[in-house]
Amino acid sequence: MPILEFKNVSKVYNNTTKALTDVSFSVDEGEFVSIIGPSGSGKSTILRCINRLVDVTQGSIFFDGHDISQADKKEIREIRKKAGMIFQHYNLVNRLSVIENVLHGRLGYKSSIVGAVGHYTEEEKERAFHILAMLGLTEQAYKRCDELSGGQKQRVGIARSLMQEPRVLLCDEPIASLDPSSAKVIMDYLEYINETMKITCIANLHQVDVAMAYAKRIIGITGGQILYDGPPEKLTKAKIYEIYQSDEGELITDAK
Repeated sequence: MPILEFKNVSKVYNNTTKALTDVSFSVDEGEFVSIIGPSGSGKSTILRCINRLVDVTQGSIFFDGHDISQADKKEIREIRKKAGMIFQHYNLVNRLSVIENVLHGRLGYKSSIVGAVGHYTEEEKERAFHILAMLGLTEQAYKRCDELSGGQKQRVGIARSLMQEPRVLLCDEPIASLDPSSAKVIMDYLEYINETMKITCIANLHQVDVAMAYAKRIIGITGGQILYDGPPEKLTKAKIYEIYQSDEGELITDAK
């Protein structure tokens, strides 16, 4: 059974702007899917619909077998535990240390009072340090996040998401703010997490060749509609042109 399924989903903002039109697709557990398309194509709206940052206008979204398009506040809280978000601009608390930011990934499991005082179990702290070690951040554990490079900040964002013990990682332009070298490091880690931890990964990317190098499946979207859904090796230059209205899209060469 798919972990995620969109059924005829449409999203209209302010009763005028069509962000998604009759979008249907499913994602199996353990897949690495990249959604490509130009700015404003609807990529981010898809992720925001999954974690219920926005409501769908029409259609249904099923996550882990449940229709989340009609979820109440309690159910949305449960959904967000299972869906780790990785943001383009990291969304870290810069004045706090790396380890504190990573532990924030457990806040969804705690009451507001316990979360406010920052009480974490020894098991949670051990897990946080284990994840930091896996991502090559042990030496940065007690540094403030505003002392880190962009690539390091994004790794902290990944670590925070992994602390949620997610079923799926939703990556919204995770390398858009990074130089090519740092971008490769991030994509390598996402690939490693997908392959070794079996966590489903859905990554919005502008860079077509990065998507083709890492994803096992590509969904191409433009104007809120899916124009391609299939393996990277079958994504033709003609289809890329149709998606981006250019020959190559916005590429980073030698991605892998």
